[in-house]
Amino acid sequence: MKLKYLLFLGCILLAARFAPAADTNSAPAAAAEAGGFAGKVVDTLNAAGYTYVLVDTGAKKLWAVTTTFQVKIGDTVKVGAGMPMEKYHSKSLNRDFDVVYFTAGIEVNGAAAGGAPALPPGHPPLTGTNQPGLPPGHPSLTSSGLAAKVDLSGIKKAPGGKTIQEIYAAKAKIAGKPTAVRGKVVKYNAQIMGKNWLHIQDGSGSADAGNNDLTVTTSTPAAVGDTVLVIGLASTNRDFGAGYKYGIIIEDAKVIVEQP
Repeated sequence: MKLKYLLFLGCILLAARFAPAADTNSAPAAAAEAGGFAGKVVDTLNAAGYTYVLVDTGAKKLWAVTTTFQVKIGDTVKVGAGMPMEKYHSKSLNRDFDVVYFTAGIEVNGAAAGGAPALPPGHPPLTGTNQPGLPPGHPSLTSSGLAAKVDLSGIKKAPGGKTIQEIYAAKAKIAGKPTAVRGKVVKYNAQIMGKNWLHIQDGSGSADAGNNDLTVTTSTPAAVGDTVLVIGLASTNRDFGAGYKYGIIIEDAKVIVEQP
């Protein structure tokens, strides 16, 4: 079994070593547009509870998306600040986009239309508290009761890995490096911006210190209460825009759902 874990870690290292470099020329432009833009709708699509609009700003045409709302070609829209997703593939549309801006809301002809935040279903508004490692406004997992239904006793540390508390303590050293952790899923949202989002805990750390809960993105489905082995690259101080800020997160992880 230990050999299997080492092989997974080796795969992660190879993927990181040979991954294509980011297009730094397009990054500043994408970041500038993330602050919001406005113009006329020249195309619109609906899929999987979301509305996509192609907006002609006069200088360029940009795609924006938020939760489903009423809009038609020719409408004037104002797109709020959002998160650019470059080289984005929509599974529901089976279509590739150079860049799509996921936004918390879009005004149509001067009136709020896409008012529901483009956040995971059931996610609270992005206002209020700010627990380290979670988006601003996200309630602590203790006060929200999300973890109360999950028994965190008896979780064994991953071979060669760390506890969640240890990950927070060593985050400066492990940034960009393969990390293994075992825990239980205490919150799960499927297919948000093309990924599954997991909150996992292992009983280490505390909600007051903000070092007991780790966010993971993956293509692997899971369910609240599952024990999972997570292997992936740790990223620190990640700001996706639209209120998604994480002190530490494991992205595009290999997730193994372990049998009880």
